[in-house]
Amino acid sequence: MALPRISSKLPPDIDPTKAPVAFGRRALPKLNEELQDPDLLTRQRALMSLCDLVHDPENAYQAINIGFLDNLKKLLLDEDQTVRQKTTEVLYIMATHNVGRYNFIKHRIIPALAQLLDDPIDICRWNMHYTLKLMSELATGAVEIVESSLIPSLVLKLKTENEEIQPLLLDTLSGCLRVEAFEALATGAVRILKEKLNHPSVEIRSKAAEALMAISVPLEGKNMVFQEDVFPDLVSLLSDEDAEVRANAAGALMNAAVTTQGKYAAINAAAIETLLPLIHDEKSKVRLYSIKALTMLAEAPEGRKTLLYQVGEFQELMKDPSEAVRRAATIAVEVITWKP
Repeated sequence: MALPRISSKLPPDIDPTKAPVAFGRRALPKLNEELQDPDLLTRQRALMSLCDLVHDPENAYQAINIGFLDNLKKLLLDEDQTVRQKTTEVLYIMATHNVGRYNFIKHRIIPALAQLLDDPIDICRWNMHYTLKLMSELATGAVEIVESSLIPSLVLKLKTENEEIQPLLLDTLSGCLRVEAFEALATGAVRILKEKLNHPSVEIRSKAAEALMAISVPLEGKNMVFQEDVFPDLVSLLSDEDAEVRANAAGALMNAAVTTQGKYAAINAAAIETLLPLIHDEKSKVRLYSIKALTMLAEAPEGRKTLLYQVGEFQELMKDPSEAVRRAATIAVEVITWKP
């Protein structure tokens, strides 16, 4: 069955002709003036030209110095959907540059973008979430998103947002959860993420597992993963056909099984039996997280007893091409063979 796709094409009644760009130093100042023009077509054309220009980081730098960001913030609330679409497009292109991300924080662009969380136009929300995703990849950007109190809204949006936008939402949350997880926990993020683990989309399953890996770093997150009985779902994902899904599920188990109750919940969900074949997975990330998860489970007497019969396999991995895998295998052997 064909699925609707978010299109970045302009409405058929919009004149796509770009604004004539002035030569040399006058080009960007002229476009900045046109962004404030009361004529709708002039604003649209200026934004289309600006989209092309800001791919160059030098132009993005000059545009910021001229004062474009304040005008773009105002255009985010323009009544015309094309103006909002092209404004968010300009912003996400600028967010690909370091100078753009730094100045977005300085000029408080993130709270302005958040005003489009409920925009009726899909492509406007897609552009907005893509910008937030790029910002969350930077530690200071993730902090800005958290301090703008957007986490509860982003978590709840996972329930209703378009499926093409949900991966961007999950990416943003993963970046922010590494900074601060408590607001997300209070909003019921673990329960929502648990539901996403069974989504038909491979990308959504993978990113939901990655977000659970991040949210289970603090003790409160580990306890919530246990309370919501997420372990059977994570163990089920270890058999997923997609390697990234398997890796993120193993990573989430690795973090959630640090506590005693987490270890036994994983063991009772048959995590050891399911993880063992993955220590020989083709993808090094899967091998690494599987070894680390099994190391956590080996700290429980029942886990150590089972894994003692598999020490030879871990010793073989001490010759793995990946240095991280070799180091993890060495630690695993030490933990499994430990005697009081």
